[in-house]
Amino acid sequence: MAKLPQITNLYMITGLATIGGLIQGFDVSSLSAIIGTRQYKKYFNSPNSVKQGGITASMAGGSLFGCLFASWSGDRFGRRDSMFIACLLWLVGSTLMCAVQNTAMLIVSRIINGFAVGILTSQGPVLIAELSLPRLRGRLISIQQWMITWGILIMYYVTYGTSFLHGTASFRLPWGLQMIPAIVLLCCLPFIPRSPRWLAAKDRWDEATEVLASVHAHGNKQDPLVIAETREIREQIALERDYGSTSWLELLKPRNIIRVHCAIFTHLWSQYSGTNAILYFIVDLFEAAGYSGNDALLSASIQYVINVVMTLPALLWMDRWPRRHLMMSGSFLMAVFLFAQAGIMATNGHAVPGGLNGVSSITWVVDYPPASKAIIACSYLFIASYSPTWGPVGWIYPTEIVPLYIRSKTISLATLFNWLANFSLTFFTLPGFQHIQWRLYCIFGTFCLCALIHVFLLFQETRGKSLEEMDDIFNNESIWAFRVKEKPSRLDVEIEEAKRALESSGDETIVKAMDELEEP
Repeated sequence: MAKLPQITNLYMITGLATIGGLIQGFDVSSLSAIIGTRQYKKYFNSPNSVKQGGITASMAGGSLFGCLFASWSGDRFGRRDSMFIACLLWLVGSTLMCAVQNTAMLIVSRIINGFAVGILTSQGPVLIAELSLPRLRGRLISIQQWMITWGILIMYYVTYGTSFLHGTASFRLPWGLQMIPAIVLLCCLPFIPRSPRWLAAKDRWDEATEVLASVHAHGNKQDPLVIAETREIREQIALERDYGSTSWLELLKPRNIIRVHCAIFTHLWSQYSGTNAILYFIVDLFEAAGYSGNDALLSASIQYVINVVMTLPALLWMDRWPRRHLMMSGSFLMAVFLFAQAGIMATNGHAVPGGLNGVSSITWVVDYPPASKAIIACSYLFIASYSPTWGPVGWIYPTEIVPLYIRSKTISLATLFNWLANFSLTFFTLPGFQHIQWRLYCIFGTFCLCALIHVFLLFQETRGKSLEEMDDIFNNESIWAFRVKEKPSRLDVEIEEAKRALESSGDETIVKAMDELEEP
């Protein structure tokens, strides 16, 4: 059977691998813009805050199970093939959603779609991390978050446009259109190379070296970078095999526990900043600030535009900025704007018993125009603070700090906590706004301050380091991150050594080096 041609450009590979992010973004706004339309409310009998919270959270619930499945499939079938399975599931779920007949069917379809997103969001970033160079890893994984923001923005405007249609076509059409990116990814996945680290872990060294050479050195297996990378991977795999176990208990061993907990809390702090909860229910929040109808829909859409635009700095400079500084500065700024929003609402708003215009979750409204504008401004500044900081770093940091032999399990577990937090937030956000109103912003702001302290204490700096260097970074002289000084990358040193050896000894050394790499 003829071998399929492989895509070797890292940016093309990343663009395709992050279509899972686009799919996730589609899901976020395919519901957020629809739940406020009269067609949706009429067809589903105007679900109350608890019922609507359950409908919204069902997707996150499915993602929990998808992450667990990915922990097995990622090791068994690889990152790429796991994404193939996810695309098939997304098509099934979207078909059911497009043909939805009642609330139960909507929840089931969203659980299936969530299962698919759980796989895509855990395996896509891992594939990118294991294919990329240290100096590009942050930028490439940031594209995952950028694709999420594009998905949110595109689908929001699609659903805004279809809101003018009569009958159920207003929500069936966007729910059917969300199948398109999954079909594109499904067709392109066979042409994307497998992870070289996964291949190496399966002792498929010829294929691993071939992938590294094609992606990083235009197919030249004798390139010093390929030699240095493969040697690092071989040494790391040999070390990890000496541990003698790849069970879940390995995640709790002293050598791994700090990294595993940092991977989990990166996702937790990103979620409990309140960003995704606010994006899901942005229309309700803007109505509470005094906007209504199309004004609320269009004002909310600006938030999505800011989300896309402000993620661009991360794509351009992520690998120049220290990861720790980004997370801490993002936490501080988000806390400031959340507390400001709470203060403005508390001093300028009033209670609305029974809810605004029949919407039970909106029990606190600001009618004073200057205050309403200030709330909207804080909302925009909040998302502008999140987009270049916790948005992309939330995907980057967990994928790069965990050793290969437990990477699939750890990333799946961390992503599971991401969706567990997402589930809790999307389920309780509307009841929260209904019962404690503006105080919910204070809770999110407090979480942001806790994240700042946590990062300062325990999150080590990883910028510019290879995946195989993370043992050195986390097993250093102190677990306290603020005490550790950043050191030059070991991979850069090994590349220079390989260059000198090849230049001084000629073809004979090249052959010897390659023979060593290809030993079983």
